[in-house]
Amino acid sequence: MARPRSAGYDDQRDAILAHAAALFAQQGYTASSMNQVAAACGLSKAALYHYVRDKHALLALVAEGHVKRLEAVVQEVLARPQPAEARLRELILRFVAEYANAQNEHRVLTEDVKFLGDEERARVLAIERRVVDAFARTVAEVRPELQQAELHKPLTMLLFGMINWMFTWLKPAEVGSPRLTHEQMAPIVAELFFGGLQAVTTTAASRRRSDPPSVPVRAEPVEAPPTSPRRPRTKKETAL
Repeated sequence: MARPRSAGYDDQRDAILAHAAALFAQQGYTASSMNQVAAACGLSKAALYHYVRDKHALLALVAEGHVKRLEAVVQEVLARPQPAEARLRELILRFVAEYANAQNEHRVLTEDVKFLGDEERARVLAIERRVVDAFARTVAEVRPELQQAELHKPLTMLLFGMINWMFTWLKPAEVGSPRLTHEQMAPIVAELFFGGLQAVTTTAASRRRSDPPSVPVRAEPVEAPPTSPRRPRTKKETAL
């Protein structure tokens, strides 16, 4: 008979995942140990294994939990009846806020998902694609002609490229960094995207090419930003 869970089980597990995400983001998944996770949580290693099977399970829970929260935001916004432009604007504002509050989890998603097993990685990528598709459909609703020109998804990926890595350079607490907060930057991102969206012409897609690969909610920069606190990046698989 399975041992019943304590009243605070879920809260403790969430705290473990947050500490694990912080460690993985700071020093990398492979360089982090279960001993370090246990120490960060103030638990013994034996107690830690009561909540998670192993380090691999920790990574899967962090990555999948993050994309599920993003999908929940999308579903919440889409459930409210509102014009397409207002819906897209709200999606942008909410995602900038989500990324600001989940910087460790997002870095783990972009850099360590390659360590997941095939089945786990497929689950994460499937959720990411659903999120991207929801954004792309909303872009197409704002400007239907972009879908006919097959530009709605590339423009969506440009949008994600703009917001995904904001946390690597927007650090108001650090000397020399912009003093703007994520909350202040979110409407700027929205205005910048909408201004550019209206300027796009369908002639840009007059020479047809094959569809771009569908990528998740992560768009990697060519190089790591110079201010990134993480270890030097290694070659990674294609991201969102």
